Amino acid sequence: MIKRLFLLLLMFHSVMWIERAFGQRIKAEVIAGMNLSQVDGDLAYGFYKAGINAGLGAIVPIGKNFSFSLETLYNQKGAYQGPFYADTNSLGNLLTGMYKLNIDYLEVPVLVQYTDKDIIGAGLGVSYGRMVRVKEYEHDTLNRFTTLNSGVYNHDDFNVIFDVRFRIHKKLPRLKFNARYAYSIAKIRTRDFYTKSGVYDVTREQYNNLISLRLIYVLNEKAPLSTKK
Repeated sequence: MIKRLFLLLLMFHSVMWIERAFGQRIKAEVIAGMNLSQVDGDLAYGFYKAGINAGLGAIVPIGKNFSFSLETLYNQKGAYQGPFYADTNSLGNLLTGMYKLNIDYLEVPVLVQYTDKDIIGAGLGVSYGRMVRVKEYEHDTLNRFTTLNSGVYNHDDFNVIFDVRFRIHKKLPRLKFNARYAYSIAKIRTRDFYTKSGVYDVTREQYNNLISLRLIYVLNEKAPLSTKK
């Protein structure tokens, strides 16, 4: 809880510093959407894990077309693979191939964005996420050794972000559709994999790989002149 409050305070002080530095009016935004995620380096493939991507943001104009944005998000990542076989290991335990990983982060993305004619824009940036919850399921069974404080996963997640957004309709100039791609810069876990018989197979480093589809509503953005007319 203390770490979450620290991140919120960090965002607040950063926004205040930007406002003083650039002397511009800050635009506030409300963000809600979904994630499609996978973890590179595990044995599950495809963006099949759905999650929530929601929070608040601030946009500071820098000149005519550029802006600086800062967000605070609740961001759900992970991986999913459904059961696809039935077998037993050397101990007689049922194996199904099913795998599910839920990792929730409180995340702060920072981006520089370019917007063309108040219609479409693109951004590039980085983010820092702090893990607040984790659950891992293997072969339809909860892995009780994977907990928030077990040290299995790194608590910190650093990402590079590419972002595209555009106005949905000229009559709703404040509502934007946003597509975002994010990838971990640093590994979130190192894991050893074993065969069904318990023999060591390979060691892999794992990274979050994320596609986000979101709606963004800018609370105090002025409508373009052409839209007003």
